[in-house]
Amino acid sequence: MRWNSDRLRCLLLLCLCFLTATWIKSKRHDAAGSALGLSWGATGAPGATALSDLQLLYQRLLAAEELGGQVSRNLSSILEHLRAQSKVSSTERSSTPTDKTQQPVIGGGDQAQQLHLDLSIYLHLPHLRHSPNSLVPKTVLGQGRRGVSVVLGVPTVKRDKQSYLINTINSLLYGLSSSQHQDLLIVVLVAEVDFQYVNAVAQTIGTNFPREVRSGLLEVISPPEEYYPDLSHLTETLGDSQDRVRWRTKQILDFSFLMMYSKDRGAYYVQLEDDIVAKEDYYQQMKTYVTQEASKPWLYLEFSQLGFIGKLFRTRDLPVIVDFFLMFHKDKPIDWLLDYMLWVKVCHPEKDVAHCDQQRAQLRQRYKPSLFQHMGLHSSLSGKVQHLKDKDFGTQVLYHPHSNPAAELETSLKHYRGHSLDRAYRGQDFFWAQTPNQGDYVLIRFPKPLHVSRFLFRSGNIENSKDKLYNTTVEVLPSTVSTGHTESDGFRVVGAFEDGLAAGQIENGLQPIWALRLVVHASSDVWTLLSEIHIEV
Repeated sequence: MRWNSDRLRCLLLLCLCFLTATWIKSKRHDAAGSALGLSWGATGAPGATALSDLQLLYQRLLAAEELGGQVSRNLSSILEHLRAQSKVSSTERSSTPTDKTQQPVIGGGDQAQQLHLDLSIYLHLPHLRHSPNSLVPKTVLGQGRRGVSVVLGVPTVKRDKQSYLINTINSLLYGLSSSQHQDLLIVVLVAEVDFQYVNAVAQTIGTNFPREVRSGLLEVISPPEEYYPDLSHLTETLGDSQDRVRWRTKQILDFSFLMMYSKDRGAYYVQLEDDIVAKEDYYQQMKTYVTQEASKPWLYLEFSQLGFIGKLFRTRDLPVIVDFFLMFHKDKPIDWLLDYMLWVKVCHPEKDVAHCDQQRAQLRQRYKPSLFQHMGLHSSLSGKVQHLKDKDFGTQVLYHPHSNPAAELETSLKHYRGHSLDRAYRGQDFFWAQTPNQGDYVLIRFPKPLHVSRFLFRSGNIENSKDKLYNTTVEVLPSTVSTGHTESDGFRVVGAFEDGLAAGQIENGLQPIWALRLVVHASSDVWTLLSEIHIEV
């Protein structure tokens, strides 16, 4: 049997604890004998000095006994840890190659901190000792991406009314550059033990975001059924009903599981929910602010003022935070616990509230405007309707205006309400049209030939990120082609839409041009939206 360095450390610690316990036991016997000798004089009558010595030794004996009990408890915890690690290792060795992404939640990181987290989990959730796989997530989708700057954690549960998950993921992915795609990891935790439902959610995500799943940007996991303790008989606190106490307790367990899974995957972790919308440039704004505040001793950065949404932590701090959450997971809601953690860390019991608030503000840095907005109406708690809105979020940028050259506009697409092509071209709105069919087009014809250096067409926006142009080309009509010719014969393809964007330059051999045209080559099952039109001359 091969022993790694972790097991050797544990074995040495085990031996140390055994020797300490043996020493304490011997000291107890020595102390008892000494106490007997000091308590009685030659005549057999106790004196005042002897009685004082006896009391002192008795107190020391009690202290030694208490220390021995603590060592015994630590020894039991270490033994449980060794048994669990041995069983998990055996399970990993027997796994097939397709199980490589299924890594234990607890693993890696600083070894001293890691051992503490391991042991504290078993203390707070003692039922985990009976199942070696209780902390091994079921990785449904994922490539095991590591070493990123930011990990976004998105827990989701089955809702009675409406699911917002796909819209939330769309919002988080919209507008990301290729380099940002490589430097980010989004982990969706489906916090349900019904694996049929978990697979259905994973299939929906895989269908909607195949490229992101293949690249490792997007992962879907779920906790094993053994992770959850019995939640059927919780003590009702804070005036909450049994259902609400169960809901908030499970939420803490879900968030903690997701944090433990994510702590070794990147430098920072952001806690989100499954019913939010993000600002278009949220990722770059977060990274810029983190860099600006990196030298300060904060515990977390806030990118939303609502509940637990948009809270960014250093991943190295997550073990201590999870430990605190699990210690009180049956007592308070998770956002309250986070606030209490600040109080425990820095508030002086003999100082006033103003001093406490000042100290807590150093551990909690607030970024404005907010980068995440709550959009769900129906809570994951059955029957609860919530109208939570972050007043610091402001309005979303739904289109990008530009000053384009004068042109005559024409399209075969039928626009929705007032979102016309003319208003979009003039930078007053976005163009929004019903589902395009093969052969549909958008034509921009200039009064006279122009030398166009660059073009950019962006489809979709942060609120309607799926309403993009697919299978669509950008074409130009060179001035060398007689205007009397049929335009379909004279147009030249100079670009195409990829992931909703078409941008490029027009070679000099085609300049100047009479017109640009977008042509749809395959019918779509979604509407189309042009949020940016830029013709640079």
